[in-house]
Amino acid sequence: MRKLITYYSLLLFFSVATALECGAQDAFTKGRQRWWSKHRTHAISLYQWLHKHPELSLEEEQTASKLVGEWRDLGLTVVPKIGGHGLVGVFKNGDGPTVMFRTDLDALPVVETTELSYASRNNGVMHACGHDIHMTNATFVAKYLIERKEIWSGTIMLIGQPAEERGLGARRMLDDGLFTRFPKPDFGLAIHVDGNLATGKIKTAPGYVGASSDSVDITVKGRGGHGSAPHTTIDPIVQAADLIMSLQTIVSRETNPTDAAVVTVGSIQGGTKHNIIPDECHLQLTVRSHSEETRARLIKSIRQRALGIANAYGAAEPTLVVSEGVPALRNSEEMASRLKPVFVSEIGEANVGIAERTMGFEDFSQFGAAGVPTLMFGVGSISPERLKQYQQKGGPPSLHSAEYFPDAGATLQTAFLVTSAAMLELLHTPSSAQE
Repeated sequence: MRKLITYYSLLLFFSVATALECGAQDAFTKGRQRWWSKHRTHAISLYQWLHKHPELSLEEEQTASKLVGEWRDLGLTVVPKIGGHGLVGVFKNGDGPTVMFRTDLDALPVVETTELSYASRNNGVMHACGHDIHMTNATFVAKYLIERKEIWSGTIMLIGQPAEERGLGARRMLDDGLFTRFPKPDFGLAIHVDGNLATGKIKTAPGYVGASSDSVDITVKGRGGHGSAPHTTIDPIVQAADLIMSLQTIVSRETNPTDAAVVTVGSIQGGTKHNIIPDECHLQLTVRSHSEETRARLIKSIRQRALGIANAYGAAEPTLVVSEGVPALRNSEEMASRLKPVFVSEIGEANVGIAERTMGFEDFSQFGAAGVPTLMFGVGSISPERLKQYQQKGGPPSLHSAEYFPDAGATLQTAFLVTSAAMLELLHTPSSAQE
């Protein structure tokens, strides 16, 4: 009987403790929801300003200047012009880990067709990839954390990164001393809007979620001449066509079927007139993979085939330049495991999905390659009602589309709640902290 009483006493204790913990977490979330409601209008105003004033990669001067002002007003120590128009904002609040949150700054060379009242005023340039959402989210998460600095300790580090769309900005910031001039983070976080996911939902996963990306330029050499006498020439266009077909078998016949890989020829340029065989033909390739081993082997195979085909035609050795390289995006398994319960607690298990691996690139991966445990998660950006309408017409506009736009209020709310919860989980929480 005594054992039975002890058992039920323990059961009651753990039930009460669990209820108190859940109640505290619920109150914690509701406190941030109230805070967001209070600042929602201001956040949307900043988002709309950023959407109106997009700038291309490496040209983000006005965007960076706007964020410098916003972040300094929050109390961050801000240093601009890191690796170009990049900026770093730091707020130290006692002892504890340094947690980095990165946002990208640049827009795309797209003519916007959304007809929004706050559509781009920079003709031919558009925030068609949600970086305006990312910047706004970073700003308001930092604002909340600084206003509630009594509930955490450590250092928050905001990174405003240029030229993400070209895969250049993160590397340039690192080369400019990002992790030597400033604290090297213990953790790194980032978000990305998802144009196929409903607002209120997020997606994440451990391990690889994005591909490495390399741009390869090949100049095939020949010997030009008259189109009516091809036997007197070494035709670089025919040689290039042979090479293009050969490149296709790198993935289909040299790559393990379980390894993801892409070799795409996106451009072929050669010749000036119908009856002239040129001296050269130029190819532009994009090469994608997940593992570094596969990445290196793809580039090696491209070199071998380009040289082998040139030899077969008796042509001079082609030139081959690999540039704009970005490693694959890999989420920290430890961070994914630690933060998933936080995400579930914030928005419910049904709203936390598993991110699919893609062959797209994201140069947030450079920070992980530099030794910082990182996690990126996708945030739904289309309202359920609008998503349903799109699906009846074949699907929503993709990111980078002239027609893409997020439902800003709902997207920002979810991004804020989940990002702020993740930051607080990674920062040190004093035992006396109360929401």
